This record gives sequence, structure tokens and C-alpha cells, in this order.
Amino acid sequence: MNAFLSRHFLRLGLLAAGIATVTTAGPAQAAEAVAVAHDAVRTTANHRHHTQFRDSFSVRQLGTVAAARVGNHATARSVGCTADDACRSVALSFQIVTYSGERVRLAAVNAGRATNDHCTGCQTLAGAYQFVVVTPKATRLTPAAQRRLADIHRRLDALGASRLPAAELKKEADGLAAEVASLLADPASTATAPSARPTVKVHRQLDGWPRR
Repeated sequence: MNAFLSRHFLRLGLLAAGIATVTTAGPAQAAEAVAVAHDAVRTTANHRHHTQFRDSFSVRQLGTVAAARVGNHATARSVGCTADDACRSVALSFQIVTYSGERVRLAAVNAGRATNDHCTGCQTLAGAYQFVVVTPKATRLTPAAQRRLADIHRRLDALGASRLPAAELKKEADGLAAEVASLLADPASTATAPSARPTVKVHRQLDGWPRR
């Protein structure tokens, strides 16, 4: 893995850098894991910091688990700007979760919330995208899949330097999310046989001002 990936992108491992716990059954039983992982990004724009953009792009490869609780939140807020001196606050969070297991108890929360607080003419966008990938057996994303995800992450980062209005940012974020979903649904991404295609569920919540 190159320096860019290690610094900016994939937080990989059995339970990657977030809140996570594992419990192991007795010696005569198969090991079972209970995993908890949470990702969140928050922005606040005001008269001192007119433009705020932050994104999160995480990959949680949980392995074989008995139960998992995963959360993904994006919160954007614009405060106290005027129509002549408007603010823009954008928070985007992409969370990818992969796991395997039989009758896994999964609790997944995905939420995006945008708030304008006395902020006339401000643009505020919160987008939460959660991709839950279930494979028949424990596996990991291939190096090729990781490189493609890294490229998508770079393009997500690049949106922060753009001057696109919130409505256009929504379209760009949705386009990137569609690429992620297509990639994760490809058996080649996890080196599984075509007959054992991964199951991918996408949770999407976008909230923004001005309302459309």
C-alpha cells in the first residue's frame, strides 16, 4: 500500500480504526465477533469561516461476525451569514462495511442533517452514504479494488476545492456513490466466485439548504 493510501484512505484490518470490540467463544466453538464501528463528519460555516468542506471515506472490513453495529453520520451547519455575504457548509461521509457470517445481527444507522441557523442565502449540504457488503465467506477487498476506491476518494476530496453550488455537489456525490456500489457488487473486488456474488445494500441520506 502506498503512502497516499496509508495516510488518506483505507483504514483496514479486522476491526479498523474506530470503536470496535471483539468477543471470542470457548475453545470448542467457532470464534464469533461482535463489532461496533462509527464514522462521522461535521462542518460549521459562519461569518469568520465562510466556506467549510469536509469528507470522510472509510472502509471497515469486519471479517466473520455474529453481530455488528455500524453508524455513519454527516452534519452540516451554516450560522449567521447574510445574503450579501453567504456561507457554504458541506459535509459528506462515505462508509463501506464488509462482513460475513450466518444470521448476523446487524444494526446500521446512516444519517445526514443540514441546518441553516439565521443564515440567509446560505448553502448547506450533508450527505451520508453507507455501503453494507455481505460475502458468503470472510474475504478482503483486492488491491485493485482498493486502488479504485482510492481514486474515488481523491475525487471526493477534490469537490472540496470546487465552487459548485450545493445542487451540483449532490449530483457529483451521487455519481461517486454509484461508482462505489458498482465496484463493490463485482465479485472480482473480493476475489469471490461469480456464483458467490456479494450482496450490497446502499443507504443514502442527503439533506440540504436551500430546499429543492
